[in-house]
Amino acid sequence: MKIIENDLYQEDIRNVAGLPLPWEKLRNGSLLVSGATGFMGSFLVDVIMYQNQENGLNCKVYALGRNKDKAKARFGYCYDSPLFQFIPYDINLPFEREDIGRVDYVLHLASNTHPVAYATDPIGTITTNIIGTQNMLEFAHKHHTIRCAFASSNEIYGENRGDVEKFDETYCGYIDCNTMRAGYPESKRCGEALCQAYIKQKEMDIVIPRLTRSYGPTMLTSDTKAISQFIRKAINGENIVLKSDGTQYYSYTYVADAVSGLLYVLLMGKKGEAYNIADDASDIMLKDLAHIIATSVGKEVVFEIPDSVESAGYSKATKARLKSEKLQSLGWKAVYNIEEGIKRTISILQER
Repeated sequence: MKIIENDLYQEDIRNVAGLPLPWEKLRNGSLLVSGATGFMGSFLVDVIMYQNQENGLNCKVYALGRNKDKAKARFGYCYDSPLFQFIPYDINLPFEREDIGRVDYVLHLASNTHPVAYATDPIGTITTNIIGTQNMLEFAHKHHTIRCAFASSNEIYGENRGDVEKFDETYCGYIDCNTMRAGYPESKRCGEALCQAYIKQKEMDIVIPRLTRSYGPTMLTSDTKAISQFIRKAINGENIVLKSDGTQYYSYTYVADAVSGLLYVLLMGKKGEAYNIADDASDIMLKDLAHIIATSVGKEVVFEIPDSVESAGYSKATKARLKSEKLQSLGWKAVYNIEEGIKRTISILQER
C-alpha cells in the first residue's frame, strides 16, 4: 500500500488542511518546494495537493528533487496534474528556469538531516545549507517571490550552557566549529545569516522556521537518526538498539505538527523572524523514547556500541529543548504528543 492510501495518513493531511490558516494567500498562486521528495517536503506537498483537489485552492506546486523516478513513485497520484510539476534539480547548482514565471512562495527544505550523511558527506551537508540556500534566494528574488522560508534547525543553538532549561529564539549555545560534525549546525547558522543579508540588501521577505528532531511515516529508509532507527527496528519486530546511555534530553515533533508549524510561519510569521517548532508534550530523554517504542511492539531495549561513522555524525548536544511560545502566539499548537505520534507512525508504516 502507498502511504497516500493509508487512512491514518489521510487523516493527518485533513487535519493540517483544516487548520484556520490564511489559505487564501496561496489561492490561485504558486509554491516552490526544495527537498519535495524528502521527509518534510513530501507531506507538505500532499497537503497542498489535497487543498487543490478538495477545496479548490488552485495553487501550482513546483516540486524540486534529485530523482525523477522517486518523485513519480511518491507523487504518482498527482504527477500528471496541471497543478503539479516535478523539476529534477541539484540544489548546489544555480537554478535558472525560463519556463517559470512568478513564484509566490519558496520553501527551502532540502538538507542532509541525519548522522551518517553528516559523517560521509560533510561537504554536501555544508554546501546544501549555504550554496543551496543562496541559489533558492536568488531564484526567489528574480521571480518576485512574496515570501521565502528557510527551514533551519534546533542544532543552531549548540550545546546548552546550563543557564536555561529550554531555548528561545535568541539563545546561542556553544559549538566547537573546528570539527567535522560542526558542518551541519554552523552551515544552518550561516544560512540564517544569509537570509538576513538578502532581507537587508535585496529587501526580500524571508522567515525562518526552526525545526526540532522530527519523525513520522514519511521518514526515509536512509534516515539514520536515533528515533528513525528505533522505529525501523519496531516495524521489523526487533529489539530497540540504544547506542548511548540515553540521557540526551531533546524536543521531538510529529511530521504533521512540524508541517503545520511550517505553514504557520510561512503564512503568518513576521518578516525576518525565526520560530521554534516544538511542543512540551514531546520533550523526552532518548532512553525513555526507546522504551516507549520497544513497549509498543512488545520488545526490549538493548545496548550496542555505535560504529565510527555513526559516532562521528552524532550531535554533541546533551540537552536541546525548545520553547515554542512565539509560534503559539500565531495560533499554532501541536496535535500529537510523543506517545501518540509514535503509535501513529508505527501503525502507518506497518500497514505499508
